Amino acid sequence: MLPEIKTILYAADLGNVSSPAFHRAAAEAVRHGAHLHVLHVVGPASGAAAKLVATYMADTELRAMRDGGIHHLLEALEARITAFCAEQLADAIVLPHAPQPRVEEGHPPETIVRIAEEIDADLIVMGTRTRTHTILGRFFLGSTAQSVLQLSDRPVLVVPLGDA
Repeated sequence: MLPEIKTILYAADLGNVSSPAFHRAAAEAVRHGAHLHVLHVVGPASGAAAKLVATYMADTELRAMRDGGIHHLLEALEARITAFCAEQLADAIVLPHAPQPRVEEGHPPETIVRIAEEIDADLIVMGTRTRTHTILGRFFLGSTAQSVLQLSDRPVLVVPLGDA
């Protein structure tokens, strides 16, 4: 018997070309009557950048700026979800549950896998851009999607997005 899909985690990058992956995640949510969680991960600042900013701002100011930025990203994510549902889903396609937006900080692959475990996602959906790296670069760098595939013990559906 195939496992039931009740919860889907869509890892969103908020890029302009990411709608095919969102469309697939929405289609899977409709097909399975599943809850759709939309996650955007904000990567950490580099150590040098964090130290530089810390020399100009107090910790309380940095925290307030960070919290404001996270809030702004969450609002942008909610607006994108609403616009996508209104503009790109056919009238006959209605999501079974309101999508749940979420913004988290951290290294994207590990954060995606951690949130998938936290919400007990049955499926992770994410997009990946057409790769133009050299073979050596792909071996050493990898993409977020490749890392999630390696780290996750849950099914991952990777949707090609084309060139960005």
